[in-house]
Formats: sequence, structure tokens, C-alpha cells
Amino acid sequence: MHATSTVHVAEAEVPTPVPPASDRKTFSKAITDIREGLAARELWTHLGWQDIKQRYRRSVIGPFWITISQGVIALGLGLLYSQLFNTPIQVFLPYLSTGFIIWGFIQGCLSEGMETFIANEGMIKQLPAPLSVYVLRTVWRQILLLAHNLIVYVVLMVIFFSALDKPYSLGSKDGFPPASCAPGLFCHPGLSWNILLAIPGFILLALTACWAALLLGIISTRFRDIPQVINSLIQLMFYGTPIVWPVDQLMTGGSRQKLDWILPVIKANPLYHYMQVTRAPLIGQAVSWTSWAIVGGLTIVGWALALVAMRNYRSRVSYWV
Repeated sequence: MHATSTVHVAEAEVPTPVPPASDRKTFSKAITDIREGLAARELWTHLGWQDIKQRYRRSVIGPFWITISQGVIALGLGLLYSQLFNTPIQVFLPYLSTGFIIWGFIQGCLSEGMETFIANEGMIKQLPAPLSVYVLRTVWRQILLLAHNLIVYVVLMVIFFSALDKPYSLGSKDGFPPASCAPGLFCHPGLSWNILLAIPGFILLALTACWAALLLGIISTRFRDIPQVINSLIQLMFYGTPIVWPVDQLMTGGSRQKLDWILPVIKANPLYHYMQVTRAPLIGQAVSWTSWAIVGGLTIVGWALALVAMRNYRSRVSYWV
């Protein structure tokens, strides 16, 4: 009797073990993943460079085929559209070329970002690395492609510097009017030290590319139809973004009533503002503070959404691929 009561007392005194709370779905885990991914710089920079070398293996000039292809496309379309829009080639060709260079980076980050985890299925299942490593690998690869394409921009600046160094208007039929600023709309004062504003523009663009590849990569890994839908939207956004056609052209052939509704539609396109903060300083255009505010706000909101996706689904990606 006494022994039995002693056992019951002992059992009552032993506390029931409480399982530790899982911290898989916490923002700290998501932030740690990104921090560790950034720390593994040698890994993702090496993988990104190997992707470029693998693509042009056994080629005589290697990755510089990227530059040649970009230059040929820019020259051909620049000569054609400058005649269609009746715009001087010396200001339109840099505008078109720079637009293609930046758009190539945006399109590459979006299309390859959606496949970033699917394409790295083998490594994800075998290599215990942070998920952010594969996103950084994708974005770094696109940065290398962008750097090769910027050679075209440098060549054009050497050739057309004297034309871009003074005020101009892309939509002008006379070439270079004395008044190059449309009040409240667009201003092309010419090249100056404002060209350095392209640096923070590229940084914001790269940060956006990272969160977009991270967020879309997770969603596309779970739902394999998403890449098809987004690729269709990317094509639509290309035609709706002033890359081939200059916005100034609307002011030369349209009425004021048309501008009142067309311009708000153009400015509602977020890619327009990303193009502005990166391309405009490079070719001597002024950038509105509105574009900087919108790009900064989208970067913050996008990273917040990406962190939520990482918090909730980071541990499931390896099972989805």
C-alpha cells in the first residue's frame, strides 16, 4: 500500500514534457536563410559564372556573343524605328538600346526566377544550402549578362556623346529644340553628373529582382502553371512599357485630351518607373521623384511579401521540386 502511494506521488511530481515549439515558420528563420545565403557569396557567384561559361562553352569569343547580339538588335531596330517615329538616330538609338539592356535584365530575372528552384532540383535535394543561394545565383547570372550588354551602351555614349550632352527631345521632328522640357511631363536636359543616379536605380532594380525571384520561385514551384501565365503577362508588359517607343512621341501626334488619359495609364505601369530610375540618368533624362517613391515603395512591399512566403513555405520547397 505504501509503495503504491509512493509511486503515484512520484508520477504526480514528474512534470509532463512539453514539446518545443517549432520555429520553422518564423521570420527569424527566413531572415537567417537570406543572411546565410549572402554569406555564401563564393558559392552563388561561382555557380552563376559557371552558368555563363557553360552556355558559351566551345565558343571562340564566349560570353561576348551576348554583347554582339545586343548590339546587332539595337542597331537594326534603332535604324528602323527612328525612321518610323521621325526621331534623330543619335538620341533614339541610345534610348532604344538602353531600354533593351534593362528590359533584358528584368525579363531574365522574372522568367528564370520562376524556375530558380525547379531548375536546381538536384542541388536542393543533395546540398544543404539556404534557398536564397539559388535566387542569388539566378540574379547574379543576370547581372553578368547585364554587364556584358552595357558594353553596347558605352560604345554608343562614345559615338553620340556630343548629341546627348545637350538638351534634346525624343519626340521632336526638328531634332534638338531649344526648350526640351514639357512642364509637368518630361525633361531631357542632357548628360550631367546626374548619370550617377543610375547606381541607386540599379541597386533598387537588383533588390526587386531578388524578391521577385524568391516570391515567384516559391509560388511557381507549388503551382507549375504560374510560369506560363506570367510569361504571357511579361510579353504584354513589354508592349505596354516605353522601351521601343518614346513617351514623348505621344505629345507630337496626339491631342491634349488623349494625353490626359494615356499618361496616367502609362505611369500606372510599375515597370515604367523601374525603367525611368535606371535608364533616364544614363541618357540625360530627368527622373521624377514620383518614380523614385514608387520604386522604393514596391521594393519594401515586395520584400515583405517574399519574407512571408519564406516564413510559411521555405521548408516545403524541397518536397515540391
